[in-house]
Amino acid sequence: MTVPVPAAHLPLDGVRVVEVGTSVAAPYATWILAALGADVVKVERPGKGDDARQWGELFADGRSSIFEALNRDKRGISVDLKDPAALERLRSRVIAGADVVLQNLRPGHVARYGLDAATLTAADPRLVYCNIWAFGASGPLKDHPGYDPLMQAYGGIMSVTGEMGRAPVRVGTSIIDMGTGMWCAIGILAALRRREVTGLGCVVDASLFETALGWMTYHATGYQASGENPVRRGSGAPGMVPYQAFRCADGYLMIAAPNDKLFVALCGVLGRPQWPEDPRFASNQARYANQPALIEAIEAITVTADRAHWRRLLEAAGIPCAPDQTTSEMLADPQTRALGILQHLPGNPLELMGLPLSFDGTRPPLREHAPALGEHDRALLGDDTDAH
Repeated sequence: MTVPVPAAHLPLDGVRVVEVGTSVAAPYATWILAALGADVVKVERPGKGDDARQWGELFADGRSSIFEALNRDKRGISVDLKDPAALERLRSRVIAGADVVLQNLRPGHVARYGLDAATLTAADPRLVYCNIWAFGASGPLKDHPGYDPLMQAYGGIMSVTGEMGRAPVRVGTSIIDMGTGMWCAIGILAALRRREVTGLGCVVDASLFETALGWMTYHATGYQASGENPVRRGSGAPGMVPYQAFRCADGYLMIAAPNDKLFVALCGVLGRPQWPEDPRFASNQARYANQPALIEAIEAITVTADRAHWRRLLEAAGIPCAPDQTTSEMLADPQTRALGILQHLPGNPLELMGLPLSFDGTRPPLREHAPALGEHDRALLGDDTDAH
């Protein structure tokens, strides 16, 4: 049994959060708050709990890799919301002790149980209440459910991801879910700051669809400027060339030389110092217009040697580059290790990704692994509880 590291001196020490959430977006939002020191209580249904307990790879003891990654540093309770006594006990705890409530249940569910924003903020005007919707708090789709890949498709992200002429590709991480969680954390922090001034909480609304729209920001303005829909560019990006992964003898190397100075340096490394004088390649816009010819010419050279060879030469010339690493390579990389972002507790070999933030040079520590289902029921819901 591990001994939790105290949250004292972390930025959100003393902030009490109740998560009525499942899957990825809500747990990721409250993971951020928990890592920053907030006391997060996760509410799950009895029996199976959060759907994410069954997602991802399972460890030998049956724990889910996805659930563990998203629910560290929280306390957990199981509540049957259909049980009036259990529901009233939870509602009383929220009203008496919570600073923040975050929920991502299907539209209508929290109102059915009296855990909605209107009910709880009326009982406690200082409460910060955060909703995560699928498509948003208003509009014709406001009552529809949704998941990350639906939003990547509906929000246009799949239309710019992958390669031309091939099937749509989902971004390989839950970027919409976790991005929405980040927006929730930002909104909650802003609301808490405003409460310090006004004494009043507020309702924060975020949605998966709005997050997808937000990620499409420069694609949307690009379309308005040109009148043409942006297209899939593989590992490249619109308007910048060369700026993509190039095939080498042993894999792919990402090379970023999107301005004239870097392009001249790249041509020197590749042994083609005459290219910048070629009208087709003389400026970024010219290179963009003649991208296929340039990429083919560059890759005909890079494929002749391995990634380490080109990386050494490119870095010596000041040209940003990076090998396309697998997860195992990324975890073992000296830079990853030097940052101390992989965290573990004594006696447990499991490493979890820490918060990508440090304060005065110190990253918030891992204090406790994700709770077992209902692990803190007695402490937080029993008659003898002294919690909060």
